[in-house]
Amino acid sequence: MKKKLLALLLAAVMVLSLAACGGKSDTPAADNPGASQPADGGSGDNAAEPAAGQFGYDRATGTEVYGPYWDEWSDMTDEELYELAKAENNPINVYATSSKMMKVVDSFNEKWPGLELVISDLDSDEVLSKAEIENQTNNITADVLQTKDVNGDVFFEYYSKGILEPFYPRDICSHIEEENLKFSFPLYASQAFWYYNTEAFPDGQPITSWWQIIEKNPDGSQKYRIFAKEIGQETAYLSLFASFISNAEEMEQAYKDIYGTDLEYTYDASSFPFEVPANNAGVEYLWRFTQAKMTFIGDGDELVLAVHNSTKDDPALCLASAGKIENREESGYNIAWCTNLTPYTALLNTESMFMVKNCDSPAGGRLFIRHVMGGVDGESGGFKPFTKEGNWPLRDDVEDKKNPVSLHDLGARANDLDAIYSIFPDVQDMWTYWRDQAPK
Repeated sequence: MKKKLLALLLAAVMVLSLAACGGKSDTPAADNPGASQPADGGSGDNAAEPAAGQFGYDRATGTEVYGPYWDEWSDMTDEELYELAKAENNPINVYATSSKMMKVVDSFNEKWPGLELVISDLDSDEVLSKAEIENQTNNITADVLQTKDVNGDVFFEYYSKGILEPFYPRDICSHIEEENLKFSFPLYASQAFWYYNTEAFPDGQPITSWWQIIEKNPDGSQKYRIFAKEIGQETAYLSLFASFISNAEEMEQAYKDIYGTDLEYTYDASSFPFEVPANNAGVEYLWRFTQAKMTFIGDGDELVLAVHNSTKDDPALCLASAGKIENREESGYNIAWCTNLTPYTALLNTESMFMVKNCDSPAGGRLFIRHVMGGVDGESGGFKPFTKEGNWPLRDDVEDKKNPVSLHDLGARANDLDAIYSIFPDVQDMWTYWRDQAPK
């Protein structure tokens, strides 16, 4: 059903949470309905009682239940899960979007002998669609999924349909900021950056705001050539534009901070069969961005190559994943990230781990998730394949040796899936319609 954009923008601000969110804490707040205390009220040696409510969107009540979410699995140790996994005597099947997950097999087999681990390297859409089909046909193979939820589909749909169930190990969660646990259990964070040519701009990045990306020269020509993947087909990028609409006041202020004048609204949304808010800076930015000249390239390495080949007289910017910065060392590209853009650089896209409901290896799957997260102390070796420049660990007890800039110094922010899910279909339609009107 097409959602009314204006109404849902307002509704997103009034979402009712059944679980407390906030700063990181070692112990769940006592008033958090999803934070069950040990049955004996003591040290936490006993398993926690199940949390109240359906995690994700609860269709029965029309409310959302957020993480961290404690249940009878949350306080189980690796050793307890290992004994249960051996008794299950089933392969542990993992559907993963990262090929690096294959490199976890050796460390897992070494640490937990006698268990069979099967990794399937799939596209993101395939991971979710296979799990949904298996659920519908009652022929469940997957135990664990590794993928992203960038627009809220997983949180709002896959739990309520009974495809997934949450797993939040309490000891590991105590080392992760609670805002990063709200919608899923995260493996690591990544994001997209605008890249610039360091030879063309030796004094540093040429832009400090999203508005400057679409600036024009005095003669009316576009200041920067823009390269990106086909944004209309990239859920993560459309979700970022949706966030600008939800944070319209920040977008408006960012414009005034750069140019010293109020933003002029020029978009016409009268053609859409849904309500579009008037004088929304995020909508204005979407309109202006869709009218810019840009080149779509499907390969991220080729995107940063285009920036490397640009010059000061013909400058270019590209939007690509953070990990493409490795081309700087591996291929000698003159590229760097644009950081701390206003109103914010990007959204943190977390690669997350999900348990499949009614799977054959519930204990083995949870043991694997703990292992790939680094185990109780972060030293299991399971997380090692994911340590690279452009991936940021979210545990505070795991040292980040690859990234020159900390996650908190990049100007990105946590993804607000509540707001994005509400308006994502409309943003997708606006992009497609307005992009078709762009000058050829």
